[in-house]
Amino acid sequence: MDVERDGIDLMAMTAHKIYGPKGVGALFVRRKNPRVKLVAQMDGGGHERGLRSGTLNVPGIVGFGKACELCMDEMKEDAKRLSSLRGKLEASLLTLNEVYVNGDIQNRLPQMTNLSFKGISGQALLMALNKDIALSSGSACTSASLEPSHVMKALGLDDDLAHSSLRFGLGRFTKEEEIEYTVAKVSEAVMNLRQLNALLEENKEGVASTGERN
Repeated sequence: MDVERDGIDLMAMTAHKIYGPKGVGALFVRRKNPRVKLVAQMDGGGHERGLRSGTLNVPGIVGFGKACELCMDEMKEDAKRLSSLRGKLEASLLTLNEVYVNGDIQNRLPQMTNLSFKGISGQALLMALNKDIALSSGSACTSASLEPSHVMKALGLDDDLAHSSLRFGLGRFTKEEEIEYTVAKVSEAVMNLRQLNALLEENKEGVASTGERN
């Protein structure tokens, strides 16, 4: 990131997103051109240039700094490796019928992909996989909502495709055999759920035709 090049006035960062300790983060606040003024949420001793009073979490700060250092040293290689693994994951799952990659396939993080499995509820797919694979149907902060993701909707997906989307996140310790395992498990679950849905549709049609004859 380059705050000058990218014209960033405020930027919040959290350590646990880069394998640092939980409970610590950082906030960039532009001081000129333009100067950003914030109102303190905690008054007291005037720590953090008057923005947040309270004792600093020194071990957490040191851990955050070390995590940043490791990122600077290893991020390029990690990004290259994870992009390759994600490509393998996507290519394998896209061989299933009507699976779609959501978002820009070029301008995105190397370790993330979001896929829609048409005709299958994302929640049903999660339930079929949650004993074996950690997946998400949306962000953690909206996990209690049953509404389709507003991000998926903004990308142009209809409600059905938005509800059928899952987010796959790879990490520093992800191995190729784990990708192969995930592909096998997801493929099996998708085929089973689609067969179940087909049977349910057949039963509905049978009930409807019986009702018409009666």
